[in-house]
Amino acid sequence: MDPFALALLNVFAAIATVVTVAEILKNNGLAVEKKIRTSTVEINDESRGRPFQKAKIEIELGKSEKFDELMASAAADAEEGEEEA
Repeated sequence: MDPFALALLNVFAAIATVVTVAEILKNNGLAVEKKIRTSTVEINDESRGRPFQKAKIEIELGKSEKFDELMASAAADAEEGEEEA
């Protein structure tokens, strides 16, 4: 994984959140999708008395070509806003 790659990983309940964050980063031009991996993990639940499986997703994102330019622009806008305040 390169130093600017981001891996979003979650299990079961927060999968929708992980996908949403990845889509926001991509739609704003900050990231590009590198890999998506899905699998299941075995969870031991003592109350059920047996293990069960839960879904897992890992989305690997990389820095977009425009990332540095977009971040510099955002920083300049933030500085401008602080000077006006």
